[in-house]
Amino acid sequence: MAGVGDVRDVARSYLASFATGEPAAVAAHVSENFSNVHTSALGAPSDGKAEYRARLGEFLTTFEGVTYEAEEILVEGDRAAAAYVMRARYEGQPFEIRGVMRMGIRNGLIEQRIDYFDSLSFLRQTGQA
Repeated sequence: MAGVGDVRDVARSYLASFATGEPAAVAAHVSENFSNVHTSALGAPSDGKAEYRARLGEFLTTFEGVTYEAEEILVEGDRAAAAYVMRARYEGQPFEIRGVMRMGIRNGLIEQRIDYFDSLSFLRQTGQA
């Protein structure tokens, strides 16, 4: 099992990797059998690193300049929960939403990510609701 610092570092690095705008930098944090679960109605789940990697390009283009600011990262064993603020532009409209990702991390890679965020806040801020 990874140490607390290792798990926290992986979670922090994963969140920071989105700011690179590089799908490979983000995907480098996940395992081959990565499970990407979204609880939000607007989220798009995926299974496997290959599928996740294939979708990242569109995600990073759609959400221009996306960043995840870690507000707090809690670690227990090989699990991390990261409260974040996501900021980006969607069709030229800036938005900011809060969320939480729960991550299962083994051998330095994220095996599962469960993401919780407020879809309605996103829709309101981007003029869709």
